[in-house]
Amino acid sequence: MNKTFALIFSLLLIGIGAKSKNNEEADSTYISRLTPQESRVIRNLVRTDTLTMPSQTNIQLELFKYDANLLYKYRLDSINTAIPLDYNPYVQSFIDVFLTKGKNQIGKMISLGNYYFPIFENALNVYKIPDEFKYLPIVESAMDPLAVSKSGATGLWQFMYTTGIGYGLNIDNYVDERRDPIQSSYAAAKYLKEAYTNFGDWLLALASYNCGQGAISRAIIRAGGGPKTFWEIQQYLPMETRNYVPKFIAVTYMMHYYRRYKDIEVPEANFKINIDSIYVNKFVSFNKLADVLNLESEEIEILNPTYKKKLVNGTPEAPKRLIIPKVDHKTYASLFDVLNNDDRGNVAFASLRTEEPKGYVKKKSHIVARGENLTSIANQYQVEVQDIKVWNNLRNTAILPGQKLIVSNPNKSTIQPTEKAPKYLTYTVKMGDTLSSIAKKFNGVTVGAIQELNNLSSYTLKAGMVLMINAL
Repeated sequence: MNKTFALIFSLLLIGIGAKSKNNEEADSTYISRLTPQESRVIRNLVRTDTLTMPSQTNIQLELFKYDANLLYKYRLDSINTAIPLDYNPYVQSFIDVFLTKGKNQIGKMISLGNYYFPIFENALNVYKIPDEFKYLPIVESAMDPLAVSKSGATGLWQFMYTTGIGYGLNIDNYVDERRDPIQSSYAAAKYLKEAYTNFGDWLLALASYNCGQGAISRAIIRAGGGPKTFWEIQQYLPMETRNYVPKFIAVTYMMHYYRRYKDIEVPEANFKINIDSIYVNKFVSFNKLADVLNLESEEIEILNPTYKKKLVNGTPEAPKRLIIPKVDHKTYASLFDVLNNDDRGNVAFASLRTEEPKGYVKKKSHIVARGENLTSIANQYQVEVQDIKVWNNLRNTAILPGQKLIVSNPNKSTIQPTEKAPKYLTYTVKMGDTLSSIAKKFNGVTVGAIQELNNLSSYTLKAGMVLMINAL
């Protein structure tokens, strides 16, 4: 191989942020992946008079001069990941958007990523998912744990109600673990792993996250069957999914190379990143926590988006995780007092405005007004759309003005003044059992509940293990 060519190509790789090639053999291997047209462009760079004194800046400028798109392709190729980050006009169109209208959003995502990316990486690593999938919540929710789509998908990873329940996320009147950065990340990682196992391709697994594995399977059949790439079935997928994968690749490009664009400004995070995680076995209000920590209540909410009533609903049997900024030793005593003073009677029901005897919630009803829908009504009463559907035996979300709806659980006491000790069953794990299949054997039992009760740090089970099951 021409030594000058190898030298210039090595400089080119350094200039575009790739890993440098320190020997001719490595250069030759990489160059062999280029198309004839791309090779000709590089050779033109070697021959041009402007490169008599090669520099990283000159090489990049000349590369743009001959074919600007090659720069993006080389940069995507140089990202060390198992995901095939293909470059094409679809991807370029989204890169163009981020480099024009989307610069502020990219800066904000980088800032939020300082807090969220390590959380996502921990979950992805458990299931051996490529790290670049940590950028998926940017596409899904702009990394807003409180985001809710028109269809009701919720949280950073945008889980639908039934899908979230199916992947072990707890959703009730107090918490929605679809909004929990940690729990939802493990659920998303598990989904991606299952999809990759089914399709053997990370881009197809990614596409299925948007439209479902069934839609991917049908698109493969329509494309002729057999092994297929995303691009080979793209035209047979819903329009949203056709754009979903290129947008993800463009986001990945921006996250890796934003430093190359000096006009992308990264703002400071609007919440504390230096945090502690503690478990609470009492009902504790965010307002009291904020007072003792010298914070605004909203800051506690940002760190704990799981809780729907500005209240941690911990019990001795089921302690709940609370994220707080790190505190100094002077604050420990007052924080200890707050965490051990149960606010169940005072705070838990303030938003319910009930006239019933203490400890019970009056069955509430709501008359549907013109222009209202189930989502707006659920938000008004701080319940879930799915709850209202169950309480009123609704098959879908269609409602009519004047219709009377139950908007509180008619069968459940909100507190139990004298709590009985929980009753447990035991289950011996059999060959082929999974946490999901075991949970389905018991009424009201979730994967998360089994994990928490048995201190399981992963989903791995061994035949013969004895698990405790909380019998409801």
